[in-house]
Amino acid sequence: MISGDRRYRESIEQQLMNHHVSFPARSRLEEMKRASLFATAALLPVLLLGACSTLASRSNTGVVVTRSAQIRSSTAVVAADLLEVNRGDVVDILDSADIPDPSDNSRKERWYRVRARDEEKIEGWIEARNIMPDKVLENARKLAEEDKGTPPQATGQLHAGSNLRLTPDRSSNENIMMRLDSGSSFEIIGWKRVPKLKGADSTESDTAPKPGSATTGGNKGPQSDEENPEEQETTELWYKVRLSPTISPAPEGWIYGKQVELMVPSDIIYYRTGREFVAWRRLDDDSSDETSGSKGKDVAKESRPGSWVILERSSSKEPHKPDEPDFDRIYVLGYEKHDQDHYTAYRSPDLEGYLPLRIEGRGAEKTFSVRIKDESGKMTEAKYGLYRDDRGGICDARFDAHCLWIGQREFRGGVSGRIVGPHLDYRS
Repeated sequence: MISGDRRYRESIEQQLMNHHVSFPARSRLEEMKRASLFATAALLPVLLLGACSTLASRSNTGVVVTRSAQIRSSTAVVAADLLEVNRGDVVDILDSADIPDPSDNSRKERWYRVRARDEEKIEGWIEARNIMPDKVLENARKLAEEDKGTPPQATGQLHAGSNLRLTPDRSSNENIMMRLDSGSSFEIIGWKRVPKLKGADSTESDTAPKPGSATTGGNKGPQSDEENPEEQETTELWYKVRLSPTISPAPEGWIYGKQVELMVPSDIIYYRTGREFVAWRRLDDDSSDETSGSKGKDVAKESRPGSWVILERSSSKEPHKPDEPDFDRIYVLGYEKHDQDHYTAYRSPDLEGYLPLRIEGRGAEKTFSVRIKDESGKMTEAKYGLYRDDRGGICDARFDAHCLWIGQREFRGGVSGRIVGPHLDYRS
């Protein structure tokens, strides 16, 4: 019986040797497997917990910025549409992925995995360009908060689709908040000249690049400086704009100047003679709410005639400088209701002026102010008083010697009174 057991064990060991595995080695192998399974089982909850924490840390909300977009079942071209979302809808952002652009494999599109806030809580994928994350929106609101006391200086409109950015910089697409459609209108509250990027296109594409995608230059043929004066420019102009909620959830941002057309009101557009109008404000409107601007009206199409203060800038073919003045002349255009005609109430000498233009007061007690650099290079605030004749019109020094002028540096007619202008408070 014992010899039989020995032969059976020898037979088993021989079979294991034929498979190049000894009996002790097999025991060690089984022990290693058991230890590995135990370690994996112990580590698995930790990994799952870590994955959930990472996903939760990436989770935030976003606002739909396009008029309408589809949440899809995947990022594939043939994916199914799950739900249509509209501008202003809020979604939860669960994850993001950069997917090769089907039309150009050298570029990638950023997609968000989102959860809609409908009854079914539908989850799916949507292109990132259609969503403004809450962090971006928060930065735009901070920008607007900084400028809440700045009144609109002019109105503008896009003549081609363009990008709304957080900063006046085209070197990266990471500062793009959304794409604005051609024809979008806005209030201009300031502008800035920045050094021009070498090799940059003079205009942004009508189809704005997607956030996270690579910037590519246009395929343009060589042009001489005479054929293309833009090549001589060393700076580029950017407008800081304030937008209506119907156009953008972001209340404020920057737009590349080449895409913007200034919407000069029809009441004054024909008074441009050799100089550009860079800012304008009505003088016969109630200015109790400085930041209300046009209060929803299209100022460019405003046909009601009236009195205006206009800031002008000389046209020049010379390259612009980053620190050049915003305007070089003040023009006050009065309106005579009886004759139904405009007249020049005041035109300043050439100066170095800077925004913002502010109007204060009500009715006949209005004043306006700008910043002016004097001969020594010191920046001072210049305040101008508006004085009216017996008929309520802004005085015209050329026709009425018994009224006070706006910002005049001389006093005519021998009439007692006060003249308010830059560095001048004259009493006869």
